[in-house]
Amino acid sequence: MGTGDGRPRWNHNIHYHRLVIEAVCSGAQNALDVGTGNGLLAAELRARVPVVVAIDADAAVLAEAREEIGDVDFVHGDVMTHRFETRFDVVASIATLHHLSDLDAVFARLSDLTEPGGVVVVVGLARATRLSEYAKSLVGVVQHRWLSWRRGYWEHSAPTAWPPPHSYSDVRDSVQRVLPGAEFRQLALFRYAVLWRKPS
Repeated sequence: MGTGDGRPRWNHNIHYHRLVIEAVCSGAQNALDVGTGNGLLAAELRARVPVVVAIDADAAVLAEAREEIGDVDFVHGDVMTHRFETRFDVVASIATLHHLSDLDAVFARLSDLTEPGGVVVVVGLARATRLSEYAKSLVGVVQHRWLSWRRGYWEHSAPTAWPPPHSYSDVRDSVQRVLPGAEFRQLALFRYAVLWRKPS
């Protein structure tokens, strides 16, 4: 899947798809993409995992994803209330949690949807409130300009929300409460990553 000039699509979210793919458990049989948007992460997961379910609350962007990407079960719905038929070996979400208000409830829901021994991987957006966080954000500005020039910037059609309602500290604290033992780190390009493996 590329752009009109033949280059692969690139933006801040696609840049971090690799964090999800690298975390896929050996032998994983199914995966859930939460807030799939245009479905690009779901397509990459499907190359590694036999069954991929991708859910999004926006019907229009989901219709676009269905038209472009095959062999993925696209679901129109709210991840917090939708009744899934199974738990998942991989539960992934990119740039979605800042659309939802209650972080504790969201992380608890992702945990509930994960099969014991499975993995939760979240890449999200948050606000800087500390000097070190602002410094990393400045690095992100430089990185954004360089990578956008080098690779071109593909604008997705999914709804956006800016500024994020949560700070990095908010997210870190919620992760510690709800997903004990999870790894949290701030990334460049105004993102953070959460990686948690559910005890077997």
